[in-house]
Amino acid sequence: MTNPQIEIQVIAAVVAIACAIPGVFLVLRKMALISDAISHSILPGLVLGFFLTHDLNSPILILLAAITGVITVILVEAIQRTGLVKEDTAIGLVFPALFSIGVILIAKNANDVHLDVDAVLLGELAFAPFDRLLISGIDLGPKSLWIMGVILLITITLVILFFKELKISTFDAGLSASLGISPLVMHYGLMSVSSVTVVGAFDAVGAILVVALMIAPAAAAYLLTSDLKKMLWLAIGFGVFSALLGYWVAHWLDASISGSMTTVLGLVFLFVYLFAPQKGWIAVLYRQKQQRTEVSLLTFLLHLNNHSEENERHINHLQEHINWQRVRSKTVLDLALKNNMITISNEIVSLTTKGKQFTELALEYILTNKDEKIEPMKDDFFLFRG
Repeated sequence: MTNPQIEIQVIAAVVAIACAIPGVFLVLRKMALISDAISHSILPGLVLGFFLTHDLNSPILILLAAITGVITVILVEAIQRTGLVKEDTAIGLVFPALFSIGVILIAKNANDVHLDVDAVLLGELAFAPFDRLLISGIDLGPKSLWIMGVILLITITLVILFFKELKISTFDAGLSASLGISPLVMHYGLMSVSSVTVVGAFDAVGAILVVALMIAPAAAAYLLTSDLKKMLWLAIGFGVFSALLGYWVAHWLDASISGSMTTVLGLVFLFVYLFAPQKGWIAVLYRQKQQRTEVSLLTFLLHLNNHSEENERHINHLQEHINWQRVRSKTVLDLALKNNMITISNEIVSLTTKGKQFTELALEYILTNKDEKIEPMKDDFFLFRG
């Protein structure tokens, strides 16, 4: 590998980690769209920063852009609090307005300057190694790597220092306030970090990849665990893996690096969405199918429990009177037999002692919803696992 290839991958990995950390909290707070809003609405801040400094590399641009990002969040919150519109609508109102202001400022005042929408919004990782940080003639490496490295260090430090506060305010704002932890301060602190991260990252990787790196790894991790620390590590792992694999896909296909990374992120999320053990689509379908079967089992057992007549307990009764198809009837009978809840003699079905106990406990659980009554059943029956 050449030195620029190594630097591109290192920058991509650092950006992935820096985006994944705030992304986890945005996903948990159901504010994923805010990252997209920030990535576009910071344009007026960048333009104003350029007008003040006349330098596209000035840190003032990042500062003003971050402030604009926080203003975006404040405006979204203010509109949402009116109760007239929901959060997604508020986001859809605020960021196009701010983005349009930035575009108008560029069109009116910077027509002859190298500052346009493409230059501001579309980063390209392939060019990042050529924008070097030079101090006293000494080459310290890609400027993007230093910027994102500092942002990542600040983000990690803040998360370590305020992890407990962030966790409590994310999951229970009421408890957070009662413990003296201001949910508002935590909220705007997170939004500030998110704004700075977005601003620092999109110059190197582009606005679309920033949003993808911030949301897709966190969303995939959310489907795999309910533990916040594990979710952070999984999101970081997914982000770095997708960034590195995406680079080599782009290298192999001779395609856009950012586009390839975003595609890999999408494929990683799709894989987790389909195959996650608990929350995956296939697992959910299986659980629903199993629960439908178990509901049918319970219906069948209740029927047996309520009827002593042999004609009501004949195998054919399932199809003739309960109107079940042959496949469904066989499935229910097999499940009942497997769990030793019924016996069949001369095609007459009878409840076993275990079957009667199960039916009584299940009825009591349905009426009282007390878990302790059906605790022994939970390992075997999806119906009682929720």
